[in-house]
Amino acid sequence: MAKATFGAGCFWGVESAFRQVKGVADAAVGYMGGTLANPTYQDVCTDRTGHAEVVQVDYDPAQVPYDELLRVFFEIHDPTQLNRQGPDYGKQYRSVIFFHDAQQEAAARAFVESLEKAKRFPRKIVTQIAPATEFYRGEEYHQRYFEKHGINACGTH
Repeated sequence: MAKATFGAGCFWGVESAFRQVKGVADAAVGYMGGTLANPTYQDVCTDRTGHAEVVQVDYDPAQVPYDELLRVFFEIHDPTQLNRQGPDYGKQYRSVIFFHDAQQEAAARAFVESLEKAKRFPRKIVTQIAPATEFYRGEEYHQRYFEKHGINACGTH
């Protein structure tokens, strides 16, 4: 098994999307990339901890290549919005790929470059690519939020 970590706005929808990918064994919402140890949701929402809302994905590379996870990541959010997604704004909602090794870093950079060359988006991609740091699992009420509440997408019931 391998790990991949992505921030693409509100983590509920990101988690739900990755849970549907064949080869993904688990996905957990949490926080990464900030300075405060053991942050809570309330801490992260202040936009002062530096953390992003992220989803950490446990996947089987024999069943789903990392490039497929990157494809899903870029399909489920707008990587051209700086520090926001839709109505949610702040650094905690930034578009970010936290890589766990040199291969993931190289794949992420190559994927972004290919999207830019293909002019896949009308504006420049602002997704950060950064080394993974400590993952702080989010509160239990955030895990599998859509499943628990019968929601299909952010803003719908």
